[in-house]
Amino acid sequence: MKSLRIVFMGTPEFAVATLGSLLMNGFNVTGVVTVPDKPAGRGRTLQKSAVKVFAESSFLPVLQPSNLKDPDFIRQLISMKPDIFIVVAFRMLPEEVWKIPALGTINLHASLLPDYRGAAPINHAIINGETRTGVTTFLIDNKIDTGKILLREEINIYPFENAGDLHDRMTKLGARLVIRTLAGIVDKSLTPKPQEAFISPDTVLNAAPKIHTEDCIINWDCEAVKIHNLIRGLAPVPGARTIIKNKKDSHTLKIFESIPETEKHSLEPGEIISDGKHYLKIACKKGFINIVTLQLEGKKKMNAIEFLRGFRINGFTAGIS
Repeated sequence: MKSLRIVFMGTPEFAVATLGSLLMNGFNVTGVVTVPDKPAGRGRTLQKSAVKVFAESSFLPVLQPSNLKDPDFIRQLISMKPDIFIVVAFRMLPEEVWKIPALGTINLHASLLPDYRGAAPINHAIINGETRTGVTTFLIDNKIDTGKILLREEINIYPFENAGDLHDRMTKLGARLVIRTLAGIVDKSLTPKPQEAFISPDTVLNAAPKIHTEDCIINWDCEAVKIHNLIRGLAPVPGARTIIKNKKDSHTLKIFESIPETEKHSLEPGEIISDGKHYLKIACKKGFINIVTLQLEGKKKMNAIEFLRGFRINGFTAGIS
């Protein structure tokens, strides 16, 4: 099994755990593919992906194609003589790439496929109030997240867990699942199953598209639990946000941690309730969002008590604009 020639493809921190697990388990990783360095920050300094940083520290050859169909890139891949590709949080591969290795191209996905296909499965599972999710390994085909399933492993989502917390737990779970998948491929104990085999007649599949700015805006006309799930599903990044305003000023406020309170009241959605010292609540449908951690634009992240020490909240309301 350890003689397998593996090319690893990935970009963010989520992928690093799997690459590290391959190396720690003695697998022969012959190369790594990741995105080109990108300018970031005020100085627009070129920034390496998390996978590139780890690969370089492990003395692995790194390819950074801007075009995955570039003939030179494909020739370089072929020259590595790969038996298998392992893909974790990378880009959609063209057919001329994923068909190269004899044993196929395996993708690790952060959901129990076929549910939550797409770029942001962890976020959307929490936003939708799911109590369980998981990781899946599957063989890539010519569509996004639709290939035959190799292995799945389930994990619980805890009530006050945010996307960052769940991400960190799933990186380790996913890394272990990839190792088990490789073992099953080598000893031929795995039979790839079409995703349709995991869909019962009453199944409603959820999508997990990329999170955009407009998806982060809080609608205070929703119920408290739904808003709370949005807040934790977008924490720590990109963060759920609202506009707080009075007659003169308006500010963007990000909310990272909250407590949902279901309670009858006669307030308008978006009305802010506070004693100016100890608590900060925003009215919503049939209840309140009790804010625990937040960030005012241009300021550092802080708890509600720290915020109230430096900001006079009386007269402000929350809304979209």
